[in-house]
Amino acid sequence: MSGTSAGSAAAPCRFAHYFVICGIDTETGLEPDELAGENFEQSPLKRTFKSKVLARYPENVEWNPFDQDAVNMLCMPKGLSFRTQADQREPQFHSFIITKEDGSRTYGFVHTFYEEVTSPQICSAMQTLYQMHNAEQTNAASSSSSSSSSMDSLASSLDDGYSPTSSSSSSLSRAAGSYDSSRDTLYVSKALCLITPMPFMHACRRFLAQMHSAVIAATAPPLPLESYVYNILYEVPLPALGRSLKFHGIYESIVCQRPGPGELPLADFPLAEAFSLLGVENLVQVFTCTLLEMQILLYSQDYQRLMTVAEGITTLLFPFQWQHVYVPILPASLLHFLDAPVPYLMGLQSKEGTDRSKLELPQEANLCFVDIDNHSIELPEDFPQFPNKTEFIQELTEVLLSFGFSANTGAPPRTRSSPGSTSSTPGRERKSATLRQLEDDGRNGNLAGEELVVLELLQGNATLERLQALTKRTGVTVARVEALRAGVKGQPTDGGNQTGGEEEELRNAKLNVQLREVFASRFTTMFADYESFVIQSAPDLESWLTNREQMHNFDKASFLSDQPEPYLPFLSHFIETQMFATFIDNKIMSQWEEKEPMLHVFDTRIDKARLYNIRAPSLRSSCYQRCSILKESAQAIEQRLMKIDHTAIHPHLLDMKIGQGKYEQGFFPKLQTEVLNTGPSNNKWCHKATTAQRRKDRHRQQTEHLTLDNDLKEKYMQEARSLGKNLRQPKLSDLSPAVIAQTNWKFVEGLLKECRMKTKRMLVEKMGREAVELGHGEASITGLEENTLIASLCDLLERIWSHGLQVKQGKSALWSHLLHYQAREEMLAQQADSPAPRFLERRKSDSSIAMPSLRVSLIQDMRHIQSMSEIKTDVGRARAWIRLSLEKKLLSQHLKQLLSRQALTKKLYKRYAFLRCEEEKEQFLFHLLSLNAVDYFCFTSVFTTIMIPYRVVIIPIKKLSNAMTTSNPWVCVSGELGDSGIMQIPKNVLEMTFDCQNLGKLTTVQLGHDNAGLLAKWLVDCVMVRNEITGHTYRFPCGRWLGKGVDDGSLERVLIGELVLPSGEDDSARACRTPPLQRSPSQGRRISITSLTGRDTKLNSAQIQEGIGEAVNSIIKHFHKPEKERGSLTVLLCGENSLVAALEQFFHHGFKSARLFQKTVFVWDFVEKAVAYMESADQVGDLQETTEAMKMTCQSLCHYFNAINSTSRNIGKDGKFQLLVCLGARDRLLPQWLPLLVECPVILQMYEDTAMLRDPSTLNTLISVLETLHDFSITLEASLVKGINL
Repeated sequence: MSGTSAGSAAAPCRFAHYFVICGIDTETGLEPDELAGENFEQSPLKRTFKSKVLARYPENVEWNPFDQDAVNMLCMPKGLSFRTQADQREPQFHSFIITKEDGSRTYGFVHTFYEEVTSPQICSAMQTLYQMHNAEQTNAASSSSSSSSSMDSLASSLDDGYSPTSSSSSSLSRAAGSYDSSRDTLYVSKALCLITPMPFMHACRRFLAQMHSAVIAATAPPLPLESYVYNILYEVPLPALGRSLKFHGIYESIVCQRPGPGELPLADFPLAEAFSLLGVENLVQVFTCTLLEMQILLYSQDYQRLMTVAEGITTLLFPFQWQHVYVPILPASLLHFLDAPVPYLMGLQSKEGTDRSKLELPQEANLCFVDIDNHSIELPEDFPQFPNKTEFIQELTEVLLSFGFSANTGAPPRTRSSPGSTSSTPGRERKSATLRQLEDDGRNGNLAGEELVVLELLQGNATLERLQALTKRTGVTVARVEALRAGVKGQPTDGGNQTGGEEEELRNAKLNVQLREVFASRFTTMFADYESFVIQSAPDLESWLTNREQMHNFDKASFLSDQPEPYLPFLSHFIETQMFATFIDNKIMSQWEEKEPMLHVFDTRIDKARLYNIRAPSLRSSCYQRCSILKESAQAIEQRLMKIDHTAIHPHLLDMKIGQGKYEQGFFPKLQTEVLNTGPSNNKWCHKATTAQRRKDRHRQQTEHLTLDNDLKEKYMQEARSLGKNLRQPKLSDLSPAVIAQTNWKFVEGLLKECRMKTKRMLVEKMGREAVELGHGEASITGLEENTLIASLCDLLERIWSHGLQVKQGKSALWSHLLHYQAREEMLAQQADSPAPRFLERRKSDSSIAMPSLRVSLIQDMRHIQSMSEIKTDVGRARAWIRLSLEKKLLSQHLKQLLSRQALTKKLYKRYAFLRCEEEKEQFLFHLLSLNAVDYFCFTSVFTTIMIPYRVVIIPIKKLSNAMTTSNPWVCVSGELGDSGIMQIPKNVLEMTFDCQNLGKLTTVQLGHDNAGLLAKWLVDCVMVRNEITGHTYRFPCGRWLGKGVDDGSLERVLIGELVLPSGEDDSARACRTPPLQRSPSQGRRISITSLTGRDTKLNSAQIQEGIGEAVNSIIKHFHKPEKERGSLTVLLCGENSLVAALEQFFHHGFKSARLFQKTVFVWDFVEKAVAYMESADQVGDLQETTEAMKMTCQSLCHYFNAINSTSRNIGKDGKFQLLVCLGARDRLLPQWLPLLVECPVILQMYEDTAMLRDPSTLNTLISVLETLHDFSITLEASLVKGINL
């Protein structure tokens, strides 16, 4: 086709690709639109009928093939709309977007108006429908039917009238909404549409409004309509980058501009309207949900509002781009797409007066619901706030106020006729809105006196009124109007003066760019150093693409550790999103290819900020930085709009057949196809497009294909991300069952891939950290990241369980399924008159003797969750249950059990649902099973305030001691979150249970007795404690006596816990599981010194020094972790391989082991003698020669020693030495005490010459190592320092 070939040369430069007319096809007549959800209870005027594309010009454009079904569906999303003369028939404007499979976008701008129906067949068909409807209403007056499924009810809740202005008065004016062809005039909707490659919304809106005005004007337009359509299709170019362009409509010229290469990309939708519709805070919250790739559903009666909010939010994402399903206007025939188990941003038209609570959505667990007309939003649970949200909102509010817009959060917008408002179309309403605006808002000064005269004149003149309505923004003079009537273009009297309308458009453009700059500035601040964390490991593009899935492209842990604490909840989620992954991919690919344009702009800004050194002083600071380039960004736009760079060719007469397309007022004529399907053979401006511009566009197309074309890159690009690419946009052109089934199959495949990626990531990250704890490499995951990954897994499971639901019940599909299962199992159990089936968990033989086995029960775990009053919602319960199952390593087993009831699954899910695809379901459960290889505490660490039942079992060493004791034993269990307090153990009982607020991971147990009775001595092997909800069992080894006159005389001991391996873990799982917590020092070390002689446990001096170094290193590493992830310091101070254990080895080295008076000698005895010497020397006066500092140190040692010795607790000599070390480390006194102990003469009696304590160089090394702990603030657990008065 010649038109196509002519036009193809102009591919990069044509302003509009198609002009389309949609409406009723009089030949096919009235066709009900079943896909849009037919409801025969509605009156025929309210029903949905199919619309058709009546004409399109040109027939086809090779670089943008015409998608007839999609355009028809989006031009008239609810099909044809009928009205009578009694109804309001205000024209409407809306826009739409078509996203192709390669990610490229095409924009549509639609002007819908009502045209009288002249076909007698259509009028009689409508009358017949009314007669049938009235008969049915009479017959079934009392019956009311409900829709069969939630999706049908959703469809019927939508109304075809999308005008928020359509008032109830219209229905009252017609007796019963009836139609009588003899009495009423029937009107039907018709749509004029421009399809463009770029979103020049204002320009297209004004062109279409002028086109409609020409149709309804009393006199014919200056030229045939074909001239104007031909002009905009073939003779108006796209503005060049950084340039403005003026072209001519029917009655007045239209100006548009395009940002330069260093500016934010084009965005012409009015952000001020989006802010006024939602309020600043609500919009920021929806923006945050979009960044975190949640499911976002916009809800409004008005299509243009849906589009304005959707485009506004995605525009603000710069430099990131939405990567998932994006359908700002969801046609009624595509409602099944709300079932999509992927992140989406969709817009749904609401029926006037519909209650939100009646809207049944397939899934709401991760949904952000935006009710635009009611200015309200519903957010998902566990929602992190955007960093510096308060200051951010304040800055946005100030920008809005500076332009005279109200920033009331969520307040209804004023009836201001802003360029994007719903009803700003030619007509009486627009005129009155314009006048109201002039009278109300104190901006009357914008209009010159002459223009006000014109406005007054227009109020009485119908023809002029129509023209003025058309030219809302202009300062028309009477002379110009006369000139327009004659068909001659009136020249403005003074080229320098701007009209009021142009001024308003300029204001809106400046406001748009300033609001966008505030958002962009936040990202420039937050990601100023992102390049430092990009990992560029591949030598060339091909190898990078081939190994993309295996590569880590961004050092997330280091990046997060470099961010201010308040930013972390948001950033840890955001850096896991697909949009961030794509952004980093583009950055890496820019090594080998030209930079993606948005990335180029962003990097330039960061470089500029670095040049001015903005970032350096604020590193790791959460201090808010305001945007500094608001003025210059607005100036760039102002300069372009004030000084027009290019003017397009004027519309002109075409070589047309005379007599066709005759003008008839109120009816859009049939245009001549021959002249509109063929473009000009030579276009000057086509060839003017610069080489650079062509190169850039060619590159853009290449990179789009490189990044987005699935055929080329399916095997390369990260599989989890291909899901979003496959399903960017539902295919609108074919809605056959086969295509819908194929779409659902893609969802199933995508969910399985996502599950594989998520479980793999969780394993790799967790094992990476364990490797660190075992001494390999650097940590790669933080508790924050782990929490983010688990939250992401919860979201994935919710999406899987909501895919293909028959009927939705409750907001959480997973919890709903669990409740069905629970009810069914309990009913079966009652019928069988036996308890619900439970599965015994096998335990290791050594612990099963001591601790009765915990039953594995899906129902029991549900009951635990149901009894938690802290959780108020089904979504919260489902997440808690997932976390509990994951912590218990039962997630895969529980879900397998849940899905084993196939009858229930069939009842709840459609055939195409993920949970009914057997092979995929098995693979999914297998991926979840792999998570059993690592230990999670994701339930214990999150639900910190719940009451938990604990079971305690005390295991004595029966061969050497009484199994029972006559004294009164007690126990106190401590964890990272608190302790149980002292609990008396009933006599002769070795097992007890108690309820206590969650203690977190257990760290210590204090065990003691009151030494009463004849059999008061007690040799305890260990204490076992189990959390009865999570099943985590801790073993607290003791292996020592409790009793006076035995061992070191201790009546109480502090025992350090170790987590017991769950049963059934084979060697492979054990090899890669989390390393155990450190435990109580072994029996060998803690039995008296004399018993050490002759054993192999003696260490040489090098080993002892190494042990001290490792112990101190562990404490330093502890303090370098984020506070929430540090775990127990007590373990590092008092457990096995701890600081106390290492120092005891140091003090034992060279200790004389001979018994004095047949009594065992302990290190504490040496300290006691040394302190006694110091105190006596001080009294005699021997210490007078020493320095003041030395005196102070002496006094502090004596003071601490006496405080420990005089405590009411019977902690024994080893316990007292442990306490002295801990207090000395806490108060930074340990290195000062050591020289004092060495200088005491007692050392000669109690230590060999070779003892490490008597070697000055070794001692100095020890002191310098201990001094490294002075940088940290050590806090001791209450169980250690209880009863010490310092």
